[in-house]
Amino acid sequence: MPLLDFLSQQFIDVIEWTEDEGGILASRYPMAEMEIQNNARLTVRESQMAVFINEGRLADVFGPGLYTLNTQNLPLLTDLMNWDKKFESPFKSDVYFFSTRMQTAQRWGTATPISIRDKEFGAVRLRGYGMYSWHVFDPRVFHQKLSGTRDLYRVVDIENQLRNTIVGRMADVFAQSSVPFLDMAANQMELAQRIADALQPTFVDLGLALDTFVVENLSLPEELQKALDARIGMNMVGDLSRFTQYQVANSLPIAAANEGGAAGAGVGIGAGLAAGQVMAQQIVSSLQPQGGIAVATPPAAGATGTAAKFCTNCGLSIPRPAKFCPECGTSQG
Repeated sequence: MPLLDFLSQQFIDVIEWTEDEGGILASRYPMAEMEIQNNARLTVRESQMAVFINEGRLADVFGPGLYTLNTQNLPLLTDLMNWDKKFESPFKSDVYFFSTRMQTAQRWGTATPISIRDKEFGAVRLRGYGMYSWHVFDPRVFHQKLSGTRDLYRVVDIENQLRNTIVGRMADVFAQSSVPFLDMAANQMELAQRIADALQPTFVDLGLALDTFVVENLSLPEELQKALDARIGMNMVGDLSRFTQYQVANSLPIAAANEGGAAGAGVGIGAGLAAGQVMAQQIVSSLQPQGGIAVATPPAAGATGTAAKFCTNCGLSIPRPAKFCPECGTSQG
């Protein structure tokens, strides 16, 4: 290889970066055995930022645009290297490109249930999942705290930390909100905003900006969900005593309409009478005065008087003194 060709490869005239694959957050421009020529061109595309670092110290930061590198565009680097305004020599510096585009559809979820204290159900274990998006907004902080001197820094290198941070902040939000689980589950958008507000300072501290945060689902473990379903069912029923009376009253016409002739009718009437007595006693009990004043109750079926009895053969209701059934003629003993 000619000497001039070899020497020409040692000086960089154009510095630029294109993402060959997704998920890259920071990329170090290859500078091995090469120096940057004075008045070289730096191209920073939309959704990118570039950082110059000299001898380990972070210097100038460039947003999207086309730049001619000289002492005017590199004021911090010029100061670090003690250049005057007329420097012409090539210089060596590390250049890092950062992707500032939004990292979308990042998933989060609770690997294990979060224990919270609910004012309605007491201590409960809560699960949740959803998605969020973010981007690098301060490459200085991001470089200092995360990417460092690595040639490539990817989304997968930080996603576990962000996911665990989200779950930790969720527990704090639940503990401070004192909002019942049912209200949280019904207002997931408001809950997501509260979590996002709590997360934002943590993201900023890493040079990141949280763009969106979505709660897709909140749930209880299966055994707690069954208990919640049972409680909801009891609340829907309301007064269990009144619900039972209502069910018995509705069953009387069905029992009386059963097939089986007079015997079936007798059984239906007998069941209706027994149920009626139970209902009457419950109603009287509910009307009993609190002061202890007794209220007369209907005589039971076994009391003396004109109370009825049922035929031992066909089940017809007949007066208690009767010796024979007027329907089937069976002796009543």
